[in-house]
Amino acid sequence: MSQELMSLVEKASMKEEVPKFEIGDTVDVHCRILEGEKERIQVFTGVVIGRSGSGTREMFTVRRIVQGEGVERKFPLHSPRIAKIEVKRSAVVRRAKLYFLRDRVGKAVRLKERRVERDTEAKPKARRKGRRKKKKQQTTE
Repeated sequence: MSQELMSLVEKASMKEEVPKFEIGDTVDVHCRILEGEKERIQVFTGVVIGRSGSGTREMFTVRRIVQGEGVERKFPLHSPRIAKIEVKRSAVVRRAKLYFLRDRVGKAVRLKERRVERDTEAKPKARRKGRRKKKKQQTTE
């Protein structure tokens, strides 16, 4: 009973459309920042190194390098302070947490890019089977 009530309360505060992104993706997180009475949007760009939690408590960690220093920031996925999340690039990773990137410097931080197939309804090209040109038979007279 109480679990059902909790899920109903949580459902009200969850975002309806959450962009699909995975660990290793480079994302732009657009954050709403209040300065006095003004509101502006600040973009935090970096690599997603981990996700944790579920439901309204789901968090993700983004890491980037600023002036040679690593900066990590944790964001609640369903926070109203996050305007939007854009996926800029996807990478091939074989770990759930990319904490090993903390020890790496320079080009060693780069991840191999994942090729994303686009959903296009174009027909695939018909492949020709190995047709060889027939040699002209020489007639001997």
